[in-house]
Amino acid sequence: MKALFLIPLLIAAPLAARTEKPALPGEAPPPRISTLVVYGEDPCPRSKDEEIIVCARQPESDRYRIPKQLRKKKADDGSDQTWTERTRTLDMVSKKGLPNSCSPHGSGGQTGCMRQFLEQARAEREAEKAGE
Repeated sequence: MKALFLIPLLIAAPLAARTEKPALPGEAPPPRISTLVVYGEDPCPRSKDEEIIVCARQPESDRYRIPKQLRKKKADDGSDQTWTERTRTLDMVSKKGLPNSCSPHGSGGQTGCMRQFLEQARAEREAEKAGE
């Protein structure tokens, strides 16, 4: 849907650029405009000849910070999850079809059923001993 709105903008941009009048040989070129960000009490550089310099002043505390547009946290992309948790998740998801998993899916999935039965029996036995 957004692409439909971008198409007219892409078509209009070159047309808007063509409407500018080119500098004639006898005319002076248009002034060059530079936009800078200065921090704290740093001075704004002086302009030279046909150049216009526009300075935006930011507090000194923002000098070495990541720009605001890059500081936004993306929601639910998993970037806040540690590598250990990612590895555990991948192991748990892929374990279903691996050997010793007691699963009808994948090759060797049936080999874990006996082991799972023995572990369950051992846990029940230990629970009975603890209850006595």
